[in-house]
Amino acid sequence: MNTNISAFITIFTLLLCFDSTAKTKQKITPSQKGLAIAKKMEKANKGFVGETSSMEMILIDAYGEKITRKLDGKSKEVANDGDKSLSIFLSPADVKGTKMLTITHKKDDDDQWLYLPSLRRVKRIKSSSKSSAFMGSEFSYEDLGSQEIEKYSYKWLRDEKTKSGSSYWVLERKPKDIKNSGYSKNIMWVSKKLMNPTKIEYYDRKNELLKVSTVSNFQSYNVNGKKLWRPGKIHMKNVQTKKQSIFTWKKRKIGVKHPDRIFTKNKLK
Repeated sequence: MNTNISAFITIFTLLLCFDSTAKTKQKITPSQKGLAIAKKMEKANKGFVGETSSMEMILIDAYGEKITRKLDGKSKEVANDGDKSLSIFLSPADVKGTKMLTITHKKDDDDQWLYLPSLRRVKRIKSSSKSSAFMGSEFSYEDLGSQEIEKYSYKWLRDEKTKSGSSYWVLERKPKDIKNSGYSKNIMWVSKKLMNPTKIEYYDRKNELLKVSTVSNFQSYNVNGKKLWRPGKIHMKNVQTKKQSIFTWKKRKIGVKHPDRIFTKNKLK
């Protein structure tokens, strides 16, 4: 009897140890959780096929003076790689005809070209220049380039809930290509409902806060039975220079099929 009791206690103890070990192994790290959330975001935003829109970019200097530029935009989803986008400036006269072509990649460096009508030439944006300002705005070429999850490391920091009841994941995102990035990290507030960031803090290479973007005016679109959320406004504030830039979208259509030929360097001229 005593032998049976001892054996039972031994087996029970081993089972407890095994259960404890299994739970320890199953514990998700903040990095694993951050990457899992990033993959959820990617999956939620897939399937848009293509897009057309009218855009407005407002540049605001430190004294409050504004310059307004109008653009047309097109983008195309690419299976198993990054997406393609084309922006064409319509006004004012000093930038009319300027075109920006971006072809992003999951692993390789993005391809970006800028057509300058005043020079009648196409300029390639080098990887080392990705942190430069896009057309004098507070958006860099990097901001308009690849957001593919393969090019970043992620870390879940915390969950947050606003007084209005909106729920967010707060993530830290760091570029893997530190050499060519203008940022040491981003802090992102990702809406659990919209599956998109509604606020991003950008930290410079000295790890000091450089810019803050507020993403708002979301609208839902139905593409092949799937609901996709897209922002109507991004307000970028440079906290170091006090300059600001605002992107707004109008007449947006999603689910548009574009031919590949319009997203080529030769078509920029």
